[in-house]
Amino acid sequence: MAPYVPSPQEIIDRMLEVAHARQGDMVIDLGCGDGRILVTAVQKFQAKAVGIEIDPKIAAQASDMIVRLGLQNKARVVRADVFDADLSQADVVTMYLTTSFNEKLRPKFEKSLRPGTRVVSHDYGIRGWNPVEVEEVFVHGRRHRIFLYVVEGKKN
Repeated sequence: MAPYVPSPQEIIDRMLEVAHARQGDMVIDLGCGDGRILVTAVQKFQAKAVGIEIDPKIAAQASDMIVRLGLQNKARVVRADVFDADLSQADVVTMYLTTSFNEKLRPKFEKSLRPGTRVVSHDYGIRGWNPVEVEEVFVHGRRHRIFLYVVEGKKN
């Protein structure tokens, strides 16, 4: 399990911008924490969003916020392990996990994500994949990196 460290709102906004999130997209946030990526995807980008969160307390807090904001028709939290989650409907996958965690997820991504799916990671790349963009962003005196990957078609 990756530790829960919330991303600054400026990074959340930039992650979704770099991923070209747009109206009608399905954004799936792996390890969604407090749900701010879900809320931002719905409110700012008119996307639909699903958060995957294994911690029951954090998942409940994120779900409560979604209900409080009246977004339950466009966003929801699934309490599950990211390795068991259905990612097949994703247009955008967001994550702030560790490099080793990302590496373990890579086979799942390669099996279940459709060609053209955008995968955006805060600070940690995916070994074995080449990012189409890496952006450095400075927030509160700290350097953050945003990695964007686009899933390629299946190789024969």
